[in-house]
Amino acid sequence: MIKKVKEYFNKKFENTKKGFAKGMCGYKLFLIFVIFSVFGVYYEQILNLVEYYLDEGIIFWEIRRGVLYGPFNPLYGFGAIIFVYFLAERNYSNTKVFLLGSIIGGLIEYIICYLQEIFIGTTSWNYQGYFLNIGGRTTIPFMMVWGALSLLLVKKIYPKISNFIESMPYNFMKNITVFLAIFLSLDMFVSWTALFRQNYRKRGIPPKTVIGELYDKYYTDTYLQEHFPNMRFD
Repeated sequence: MIKKVKEYFNKKFENTKKGFAKGMCGYKLFLIFVIFSVFGVYYEQILNLVEYYLDEGIIFWEIRRGVLYGPFNPLYGFGAIIFVYFLAERNYSNTKVFLLGSIIGGLIEYIICYLQEIFIGTTSWNYQGYFLNIGGRTTIPFMMVWGALSLLLVKKIYPKISNFIESMPYNFMKNITVFLAIFLSLDMFVSWTALFRQNYRKRGIPPKTVIGELYDKYYTDTYLQEHFPNMRFD
């Protein structure tokens, strides 16, 4: 399986054999996805820590990840590669990057929230009552934050990360990337199908396969709530 994944990456994503992940290739985009999936977890946990301290006067470190295994929040990873792919290689002005980043960030937040409500029956954020909110799924001020973050990413952070990735040893990084691709694919599949199964379980629908029975046994409501504490059922 690992050999086939390597062959697929080599055929589809690698631009050149002279160095690792030259240009805007799949290897680089995937590693940016990984980096910002990790960044998103600690970004949200730090913000949550500050919010609790200011509101309650206590230090509370809450898990804020998007999968069951590992410190990854794929929402931030997907957002980062969309920003990079559509904005980084174009000679856009700072104003245009900010505006496009605001729109893209707001759309991602809105769509992900909507899909989570439809397919899993839960919400991880709800902005009802917030200033200039859009359906409770995003807000104009938060979109502006996405715009500022996209500007910082595209103009300052991405060039440095890109150069760092390209400077890494070819064979070593290729193996690491393939391993992470397999691990995260399985992690996201198990995590999100467990949430799908929880939605059916909440609705009183019994499992129809052995896999559903295993999910009910090992990925209980209590287990999932511990790993996704900010997730709420509608």
